[in-house]
Amino acid sequence: MTARQDWSLRRFVAPKPPREERCELCAVPLAGHGHRHLVDTEKRALACACTPCALLFESTGAAGGRFRTVPGRYLVDPDHSLDDTAWEQLQIPVGVVFFFRNADLDRLVALYPSPAGATESELDPDTWQHVLGASRLAQLLEPDVEALLLRRTEGRIECFLVPIDICYELVGRMRLHWQGFDGGARARAELDGFFEHVTGRVRAADREVRT
Repeated sequence: MTARQDWSLRRFVAPKPPREERCELCAVPLAGHGHRHLVDTEKRALACACTPCALLFESTGAAGGRFRTVPGRYLVDPDHSLDDTAWEQLQIPVGVVFFFRNADLDRLVALYPSPAGATESELDPDTWQHVLGASRLAQLLEPDVEALLLRRTEGRIECFLVPIDICYELVGRMRLHWQGFDGGARARAELDGFFEHVTGRVRAADREVRT
């Protein structure tokens, strides 16, 4: 795992500091949980943000595009389905993967949770286009700040458009609880709980308009 692949993992596995958490832009205290995140596109890192700062960087081109606010939408496309053949074409060696577009590199990145953190998988652009490129979720996907999250389980494949920060939260949770070769019961329970949360928040993408 490279430093770039692990660019957002530490905040989800490291012990919480005793000091008060603050916005990483204006230093205002962040009370409680549920604050927003920004993507620092230069450092390839997540930054905690207060609501005013998060709103400021929702505007296209703010700060020259260095900071981008992670959106809060969770989408699913009921009209698009994937089968085992499609999964095999993607050549993903595990049952969970997320894809995002790196705007700086102008390419898609495929990452999956592992005991070592976020592990990158080679992704052929033609295969991506054939399997997912024409889907409504792929067309709505915002570079750097959103991801397509896929899970293969019990003979079915789920696909969601989600905020990028929750993907790294999942990676951190898997790394923290992973035991043995297959992750163990605790890691599987964390994975099930995580996807229950995602499915409870998704809405259909049929009326979503790309901005």
